[in-house]
Amino acid sequence: MAVRHRLIKASPRSVWTVLEDGTRYAEWVVGTSSSEPVRGHWPELGSAIAYEVRFGPVRLSNETVVRRCVPGEALELEAKAGPLGTARIALEVRPWGDHCLVIVDEHPLRGAGGKLHNVAVEGLIQVRHRAMLARLARICEAEAAEEERRRPMGQVVAPDPGVGGARA
Repeated sequence: MAVRHRLIKASPRSVWTVLEDGTRYAEWVVGTSSSEPVRGHWPELGSAIAYEVRFGPVRLSNETVVRRCVPGEALELEAKAGPLGTARIALEVRPWGDHCLVIVDEHPLRGAGGKLHNVAVEGLIQVRHRAMLARLARICEAEAAEEERRRPMGQVVAPDPGVGGARA
């Protein structure tokens, strides 16, 4: 089971805004070149996005389905990878002071991916998660910095209720 975490210097609300936008999936998911909602309203339970993975001239189209969603806190996905099978990808968003701790946990569910899963594959997933969380952090931190830059001088930001003082 590949578990990785990253402290993102943005509010949990800012991070969730990126995660709940199915059209932005390809911006932060490593290996994905495009994404678009195809069923339901992302990230509601059972909704899905189609995405494309490119390896040189080869293009593979797949789908990711929402299996569990706790708005603002948790998103669990089942990513389909054709003949490789499916994987469970769970993202947890936790307030951490003024920032956000994002934890990703992935493991194969069905198909060849589950049968071939080993320590080497686990290592590759860890490398992929490191890059994926770095992309997500770049996006969220850049948007938070832009929001801060646009804020009128002297404007006070109240903490979100029940979020341990995290700034919006």
